[in-house]
Amino acid sequence: MRIGIDTGGTFTDLILYAESSDGQPRLLTHKVPSTPPDFSAGVLRGLRELLTGAALGQVRYDLIHGSTVATNALLERKGAKTALVTTRGFRDVLEIGRQTRAEIYNLNVERPAPLVSRPLRLEVTERVDAQGNVLTPLRASEVERVLDRLERRGVESVAVCLLFSFLHPQHEQRIAALARKRGFFVSASCEVLPEFREYERTSTTVVNAYVSPVMSRYLSQLASAAQQEGAAHVRIMQSNGGSISAQAAGARAVHTLLSGPAAGVLGALHVARQALGERPNLITFDMGGTSTDVSLCVGDVRVTTEGSVGGLPVRVPMMDIHTVGAGGGSIACVDAGGALRVGPQSAGADPGPVCYGKGEQVTVTDANLILGRIDPERFLGGRMRLDVERTRAFMSSWVQAFMRGLEVSDAARAIVRVVNSNMERAMRVISVERGYDPREFTLLSFGGAGGLHACALAESLRIPRVLIPVHPGLLSAWGCVASDVVKDFARTVMLPASERASRGVRSVFAALEREGVGTLRREGFAPNDIVLMRSLDLRYVGQSYEITTPFAGNVAATVQTFHRLHEQHYGHCAPDEPVEIVTARVRAVGRVRPPRLQPIERGTADARAAIVTRRRLGVTSEVATIYDREQLKAGNAIIGPALVVEPYATTLVPPRWRGTVDRWGNILLVNG
Repeated sequence: MRIGIDTGGTFTDLILYAESSDGQPRLLTHKVPSTPPDFSAGVLRGLRELLTGAALGQVRYDLIHGSTVATNALLERKGAKTALVTTRGFRDVLEIGRQTRAEIYNLNVERPAPLVSRPLRLEVTERVDAQGNVLTPLRASEVERVLDRLERRGVESVAVCLLFSFLHPQHEQRIAALARKRGFFVSASCEVLPEFREYERTSTTVVNAYVSPVMSRYLSQLASAAQQEGAAHVRIMQSNGGSISAQAAGARAVHTLLSGPAAGVLGALHVARQALGERPNLITFDMGGTSTDVSLCVGDVRVTTEGSVGGLPVRVPMMDIHTVGAGGGSIACVDAGGALRVGPQSAGADPGPVCYGKGEQVTVTDANLILGRIDPERFLGGRMRLDVERTRAFMSSWVQAFMRGLEVSDAARAIVRVVNSNMERAMRVISVERGYDPREFTLLSFGGAGGLHACALAESLRIPRVLIPVHPGLLSAWGCVASDVVKDFARTVMLPASERASRGVRSVFAALEREGVGTLRREGFAPNDIVLMRSLDLRYVGQSYEITTPFAGNVAATVQTFHRLHEQHYGHCAPDEPVEIVTARVRAVGRVRPPRLQPIERGTADARAAIVTRRRLGVTSEVATIYDREQLKAGNAIIGPALVVEPYATTLVPPRWRGTVDRWGNILLVNG
């Protein structure tokens, strides 16, 4: 039995998946409000309520958790007091950074302040050259003096990042051992990111040192409480779409910064492979209460090592996800120029939107409620009634203050149009701007608010199909249940991409694979359940950045693949130019038996049995048919305008759209 838990800014989602002795799957779902700043309280409350409702008695289960703890600690600058120990002359790498300018014409850009202030960036006299040879040995007495200073300053966590330590890690290892003996939490770059590029390596190591103590405390408390509730193992989702043990996540929290969004993409791909085929082309659209996450899947998830969080580079494998501050709780406001803006500020879980009863700022959820797109009596399966009159009163006051002359319903439609434009731009970033035509993809919509906006976005981008999965409001929790255990290993090699390099590359691959297999065997995986995947970071000689390319069995074939990928990414390639191997990578996957959806009862195209009522949408002349999703059968047809309501989500089917329910209960919507 597995329980997946995804903690968002507004709600915490839970899914229990089990298989009976005869192999029949059983699925139970639950949703509770998140409880910032102590998210563990909401997790444990939801877990207890889910297990009580399941009436399973004393059972043992695996708990897989998508967590926002590391992300929040970084974005809110509430991590541990951290110091940096580095090679003499390099203490300011964190502040110097790169010359890249995100806003090239803005003369007043303020870069994010470094996580470690200058007085806590200390140097040691040591030096390794670019070939890994020691030029100046490290002196233990100097390290001890540095650690004395850090103790006096109340430092909790130490990041260690020395020049060229990816070639000669012994100096870093020695500093780390001495610091750990003193009781510091230590993050050494040779353990976190043994790759070249000094700034990115330092930034990633510092981020890990900054958030890991916070994550470790959270997971220690959560794992202890969950084990009392019957959890046999507690695993945490990583940004790369795999899970790791709670202990490993506490030590390498930098790998969990996109934990929840990655689980959503993984859940979307898992559902799409059942509904659309083994290698579907997807644009995943996850609209929750606080933000919207979009990603592109061309047959599989896309993983990048060039991500950033909170404006800080984080060079660990993570799903290629683009996030915007547009969710159901996003606050509508009018700026100094009189323009309507929606987000990125959010009402969150507390106080929440106006319709929840406590909030006093108009949000996207309030606008959808005014437009009749949310059934106030069926929100959260009827466990939470939305206050329509309060919402209308606050919306009316807001219109009088900021948009005088408009009707309340017109203002609500304007809010929806603005938030849709924000999300449309995000989808263009991950598709059109990367050389992909949205017309060749299916939009897979999930998150509690996604179904209300999916068809409008598909029309804007000319996406022909929208897939609404089973339990769309809980798909990130489903992704946790479906996740394998994944470990990524890398080593910078800097070799010319010739057949002469094959022996050296294979030697590095072999070392990384031994490390990967050993790690997974210690986590209990049998050899037959371990899959190893090789890739190389390649670039043309003289380029500054690389493309991660699947290893095709030999260097020459891999280089040909690189040329094709370069053409796809940048619109050109240079097959006659020399190519360089920068980094060798191995992904070690411990396969977990995938969960299965139970086929639903077969019906006809006639869906009258699932109709609850018909009512007008807002003040328009459109009369929508309201369907109870739990009553729909495979083969049922849904004709827009319609609302499909379920406990944790609502789907709006506009006029001219029609949907069909597949054998698993997913709804495939098409325009026309």
